[in-house]
Amino acid sequence: MEAAPDGELVRAVIGGDTEAFAHLVNRYRGTYTRFAVRMLGSRDDAEDVLQTAFVRAYRGLAKCEDPDRFGGWLYQIVVNECRTYLSRRAKQERRFVDGSKAGMPSTEHPSAALAIRDEILDAVARLSPEQREAFLLKHVEELSYEEMQRLTGVSESALKMRVKRACERLRELLERVPE
Repeated sequence: MEAAPDGELVRAVIGGDTEAFAHLVNRYRGTYTRFAVRMLGSRDDAEDVLQTAFVRAYRGLAKCEDPDRFGGWLYQIVVNECRTYLSRRAKQERRFVDGSKAGMPSTEHPSAALAIRDEILDAVARLSPEQREAFLLKHVEELSYEEMQRLTGVSESALKMRVKRACERLRELLERVPE
């Protein structure tokens, strides 16, 4: 059953086979965990968001219009949950964090490679959620613009512009980093 196509598993879940949903979760957990970690910057936050997304997907499975494209439908739920989480976190940070120190990269790492990685991760985290999503899908997940369009529902030209602006912004942020 684990190798069954998405549509077959979705129909089985709707028919009462909860084990089929476990197969769907296992199929997409790795990919969407990587995406959520990069969007949110924290594995713990990503796990929380994914848990909520999977619960939403299970409860709303009957609303999945094309069961054969379950992965894209689930992706939309994951993205929406990430955006909601980021929005809530931004509101909390505006209330509780001293803006002058927010988002500063760690300088306590003894390794230069780790410091560079932190600078890059910090720069990616500073992108708008839309730019971060497009950048990660294109340059980290290595999806084509057509695949990105199917997943996000955003036009190809808008996605290209988001990726272009994300790259420009990253270049700008990383040029400020001392060598």
